[in-house]
Amino acid sequence: MSVHVAITRKVLPGKEEEFKEALHRFMGESFKHDGVHGASIITGPEGDDDREIGILRTFKNKKERDAFYQSEHFRKWEEYASTVTEQPVYRELNGLEAWFRSPGAPPRWKMALVTLCGVFPTSIFLNLVAGPLIKTLPLVFRLLIIAVLMVAMLTWLVMPVLTRSLKKWLKP
Repeated sequence: MSVHVAITRKVLPGKEEEFKEALHRFMGESFKHDGVHGASIITGPEGDDDREIGILRTFKNKKERDAFYQSEHFRKWEEYASTVTEQPVYRELNGLEAWFRSPGAPPRWKMALVTLCGVFPTSIFLNLVAGPLIKTLPLVFRLLIIAVLMVAMLTWLVMPVLTRSLKKWLKP
């Protein structure tokens, strides 16, 4: 299963162009590692003085991700990057979050349809299973409990399975 990682780096003042050039070279070279399946750079609009740069990486799986981040190539990059940026923030993306943040995201209508395919059966399941257990609680608390369970199930169970199952159809 593919692994998506979002990295945010804030470039030190006056180092923006140097870092962007080095980052483009590094990104191109990183594809020599077989497990790297995608890489994108996200910056603000031209003329924006925000020094924050987003980097999205896709790896074949967790093993390939770990191998890349433990490689000599990455170690050298990190050594350089730490001299021209603040401490980076790494975050693994899951479920539809990865699609919404990817440059090659599927059309919104497909994402909406997949989300509906997750929400509808999950809401029926929760109302049948949890509904009778919480029926004596005030309406606001029942709705809150159902919403919390719905979000948890969609985030960690339903949407990762759906996006993995429908991966070929979702790709533009």
